[in-house]
Amino acid sequence: MAFSDITRTPRTPRLSPMMPSMLPYAGDKTTSRHLGRSLDMGQAQAYYNPANKSVYNRYSVGDWGQSNNSHFNLSSKERSYGERLRADAWRAIQETDSRTRNRQNEVTKRLGERVTDIAFWKSELNTEINQMATEIENLKEYRRVLEKALGDTANPLHVAEECLMHREKRRGIDLVNDDVEKSLIKEVQLIKHCQGKMKRVLDKAMAQLKVNRAAQHALEVDCKDKHHAQHLDDRMQQLKNSSAGIGYFPSIENVDNTITIPESWARYTHENVIRSQKERAASEKLRGEIDSCMRSCANEMWSIFNAVNNNFNMRIHDTTDARNKLQAHLQRTMQEIFDMERNIHLLRKAIQDKENPMKVAQTRLDERTRRIHVEVCHDPVMKTLKHEVNDIRESIAILKKSLRESELSLARLMKTKAVLENDIGVKENSLKLDSQLCMGMRKGFPMDPKVGPIFQMPTC
Repeated sequence: MAFSDITRTPRTPRLSPMMPSMLPYAGDKTTSRHLGRSLDMGQAQAYYNPANKSVYNRYSVGDWGQSNNSHFNLSSKERSYGERLRADAWRAIQETDSRTRNRQNEVTKRLGERVTDIAFWKSELNTEINQMATEIENLKEYRRVLEKALGDTANPLHVAEECLMHREKRRGIDLVNDDVEKSLIKEVQLIKHCQGKMKRVLDKAMAQLKVNRAAQHALEVDCKDKHHAQHLDDRMQQLKNSSAGIGYFPSIENVDNTITIPESWARYTHENVIRSQKERAASEKLRGEIDSCMRSCANEMWSIFNAVNNNFNMRIHDTTDARNKLQAHLQRTMQEIFDMERNIHLLRKAIQDKENPMKVAQTRLDERTRRIHVEVCHDPVMKTLKHEVNDIRESIAILKKSLRESELSLARLMKTKAVLENDIGVKENSLKLDSQLCMGMRKGFPMDPKVGPIFQMPTC
């Protein structure tokens, strides 16, 4: 922009340091100070004029010549000073015009570089936004399949619980926590554990989707801001001295509304991209975790299903063999009942034998309380008697505990004896429950044939 363009631009009249109203007024005294000695070249002398018959003050011819020479010198000096000022002003005009053009070109160049930087980061943001959108869709599909797999676990769980309910119809001694029941309970626990694991992974998928959307939203907001800034700076880069819409904005150079510097500006976008990449990597890892969870749950459920069937077959075989061995077990039970009754008798006699030693020890302690004065001494005898009473009490407690356990064992043996006598009918009932009802439901893995293979993963 040339200097002449600036001077021709209309401006609103306002007070400026260069306006004439602010210049100092050059009065007579100022002129006198400027001329210096030109008015004091000589001293007037008094002369008599016979024509007027009066006295006048007159300068000498030398003073007149000296005053003229002084004025000549002053004129030459001021012209020389004015020429120097005009040369300096022209040089200032050229220098300021060149500096203004260079500064404007530099600003235009910096605006171009800024637009390039914004375009680069906007491209990075758009790329990451597209990749995050693809990852969100993939994670949604995995979540849908996981929800379907979670629903498919309901039927196997129902069959296992039905088997446990049927086996509750067993009678007598066959109501045992055998391997079949353990494996059925384990199967139920495993299916519930798989359901819980799927629910936890499903919750993680829901949370990850929210985090992915938040990261995507941050990228979109940043990209939108970049687009706005790129459009504005690109328009500013194209702005020229002859462009329309330019004008004066007083003191705008003193307004600083910036909140970042180039380093923090680039770091903000870089952190948004890094955050998105981090969340996208976590989402990909979570999809792998979903795949692994579904495959492991399917394998575990297949394994426990086959294990339960094998235990059923073994239990049926064992129950059949048990019918031929009931008599031998009954005889051994009768012998154990006899031995337990003798053991109970010995325990009761041993407890009774501790009564007299306890009476002796407590009688000694009671009599020693009648000592008087200084003879009431906590001597070794006192300590030994207290230890004796405690030992006897502990011995009685141990014997009574063993007695209670022996009596309970005897009661169980008596109950077992009664059960064994009628156990053949019980075994027949158990065989019917296991071989017909339970194994009839477990011929194939329970699943919905319309769905296809259980926990089938999508290909993407």
